[in-house]
Amino acid sequence: MKVLGAILGAVLVVVLVIGVYLAIAVIGFYNTATKTENGIVMQYKQNQNNYDNYFKKLKEAAQVPQMYVDDMQKIWDKVMRGRYGKNGSKAMFQWIQEHNPNVDASLYAKLQTIIEAGRNSFEADQRSLLDKKLQYDNYRMTFPNNFLAGWLGFPKIKLEDYDIVTSEETDKAFKSKKSQPIKLK
Repeated sequence: MKVLGAILGAVLVVVLVIGVYLAIAVIGFYNTATKTENGIVMQYKQNQNNYDNYFKKLKEAAQVPQMYVDDMQKIWDKVMRGRYGKNGSKAMFQWIQEHNPNVDASLYAKLQTIIEAGRNSFEADQRSLLDKKLQYDNYRMTFPNNFLAGWLGFPKIKLEDYDIVTSEETDKAFKSKKSQPIKLK
């Protein structure tokens, strides 16, 4: 009887240990899957933040050349009126070397820098989102996590709502399997 009790006790301990192990595994899977989904959602929001910031910088910087031109026109208009009067110079010969205003090319170089840096930063965020989605898919779709994912109802978010942002040109190229050269003019 004592042997039977010892065997029964040992079996109970083994079942209890297995139960605790399974509970810990389920809790661990649930927590990791939840954190991973939250990371995907937050990365998507970061992508939106980056994209919004990029376009605001670009739009604001693009206004500068026009402001520069407008200001230069006002200045040169005042200079010319001050130099020659309201009706301009009536001299038959004028021995003055004119310095005409020009638009500073560095303003356009700055716009190009903003465009390139913004695109590079956004591409890095897009890559990060893809990496997070890949890691999550690998985590929840491999054995034995695939059983736990189904049992616990993962994914809980609609993963297709967190796809990267592309362009119509990219969509067309991937559907047609053909790409055209970029026309700069």
